[in-house]
Amino acid sequence: MTSSVLPLSQYLAAQAQRIDAALDRLLPPESEPPETIHRAMRYSVFAGGKRIRPILCLEAARAVAGADVDGIEDVACSLELIHAYSLIHDDLPALDNDDLRRGRATSHKVFGEAMAILAGDALLTYAFEALARAGSAALVAELAHAAGTVGGMIAGQVHDLEGENQTPTAELLERIHRAKTGALLRCSLRLGAMHAGAAPAQLDALSRFGEHIGLAFQIVDDILDVTQTSEQLGKTAGKDAAQHKITFPAVYGLDASRRMAEQQRTLAHQALAVFGGGALRLRQIADLIVDRTS
Repeated sequence: MTSSVLPLSQYLAAQAQRIDAALDRLLPPESEPPETIHRAMRYSVFAGGKRIRPILCLEAARAVAGADVDGIEDVACSLELIHAYSLIHDDLPALDNDDLRRGRATSHKVFGEAMAILAGDALLTYAFEALARAGSAALVAELAHAAGTVGGMIAGQVHDLEGENQTPTAELLERIHRAKTGALLRCSLRLGAMHAGAAPAQLDALSRFGEHIGLAFQIVDDILDVTQTSEQLGKTAGKDAAQHKITFPAVYGLDASRRMAEQQRTLAHQALAVFGGGALRLRQIADLIVDRTS
């Protein structure tokens, strides 16, 4: 059975294994001094994530080029390293103060707060080393902007922190999540497309697709935080309400939030029209993001 006809679950599992092998190759081994920091880095990177961001990068490149592109795995891995760093820091006592991530103890609970901070710093730094080796200065700038303070991931985190205990509004909600979650997901598509030499129309289409699935991802995340248990999620459920965070259910209610996720799914599919049948997996991933239960 070829990869093009594999069921999505099997296909994603194979792609995740491919990313894991590349991450294992890129990261220093646990035996490399200083051993503690390398153990902490690997503890969080290999904690069983879905690898959605690097897989989106692979698929964007494949949609543009029709096949794999040299160096794309390292480009994709840079996104997962940024994501892993952000989760370590999100869980710290000064931010979300969470003890559970992906079904096991968070980094600071295992290695201590100081080492967790350093592990996040190290993964952030290593992401740009990996990307610089594999890509161009334009790709490095793209990732730095998406992870940064002007409409990027850190901006979203700041808006999220400052929004606690404020009156939930649609404007603040959009400002938080287009940056906090959406920027890096959109960047995942853009990095893959740029590395594959996308034409302007292709890059625009994948950018719009990334915006829609980024918003859908966060809407569904907010819904699951209300409707699922900690065991189902692999992280502490109900944290958003407990910390008075601004979420889609808090602003719109559950039913309207579900309708919004469906609308974003439709718009994501429409954005891929330029690729015809060459973006099947991206369409399937959009469906998975909206239909997931964890």
